[in-house]
Amino acid sequence: MTPYITVFTPTYNRFNLLHYCYNSLKRQTIKNFEWLIIDDGSTDNTKELVEKWMNEEKDFHINYRYKNNGGLHTAYNMAIENMNTELCICIDSDDFLPDNAIEIILKLWEEKKDNQYAGIIGLDYDINDNIIGDKLPEVNSINLNYMLVNKIGCGDKKIVMRTELYKKVAPMKTFNNEKNFNPNYLNTLISEDYDFLVLNKNLCYVEYQQDGMSSNIYKQYINSPNSFAELRRLYMTIHHADIKFILKNAIHYDSSCIISKNYNDILSKSPRKLLTLLVFPIGIILSIYIKYKYKKVIKQKHGGKN
Repeated sequence: MTPYITVFTPTYNRFNLLHYCYNSLKRQTIKNFEWLIIDDGSTDNTKELVEKWMNEEKDFHINYRYKNNGGLHTAYNMAIENMNTELCICIDSDDFLPDNAIEIILKLWEEKKDNQYAGIIGLDYDINDNIIGDKLPEVNSINLNYMLVNKIGCGDKKIVMRTELYKKVAPMKTFNNEKNFNPNYLNTLISEDYDFLVLNKNLCYVEYQQDGMSSNIYKQYINSPNSFAELRRLYMTIHHADIKFILKNAIHYDSSCIISKNYNDILSKSPRKLLTLLVFPIGIILSIYIKYKYKKVIKQKHGGKN
């Protein structure tokens, strides 16, 4: 059977958790998928574990790719290079699928697929079977950028994407030593031209790890300021953006440029130069606040020691 959808899993030192994802794939009611694992430089026994599964698995194909550690966005870049199915979905290494997830995704897509749709947006659940955030509106389709600006369907959601659209906007930029460029950058680019079919069903069980990407936003702001500046530049240009949304992102853009010490970029690379200049004093205050919060987190991590 030729795979119709790629389940891709970026992983880094998740040897002790990856089996949850694998076992959920084995339980799928249909096996019309490929599992693409992008190992982002793991130093545990991930490779040996996956090779064992590759030798044993008969129901679906497992494709394993190893790369030097570069962060989630670089894992996305490699995944997109190696996917050739019509659809794709990212399932993190510490998450897992409901048993019928692939079946309900493909059923909806076969019924309603159209070139005007980029894919499907569905729900994430926690391991206690509670929806992460809010349900989606009871509509046929919706635009992700419209949701972002208007705070609709708050909380993480699961995206199923037409692979060809990822290939059109990838790869994401890389900045020296920065590992926290949010892959939603790609979804935002695509959402400027496409809507997503709405599926108000559970597509993924999520359990956040303390060392995961979502666990320390202040550390991310400090360690990846150029990446956040790039994201804020994009947010200031999306066509659904209202003035409140643009102002918020202009402030964050200023703050990221200050943290990165790229002062020349503040106006020269801003798509909203006047607003960027007007909110610059607030950006300074935000950058000071972020540095303060980051130092506080580090101090707490080390037991309050200086």
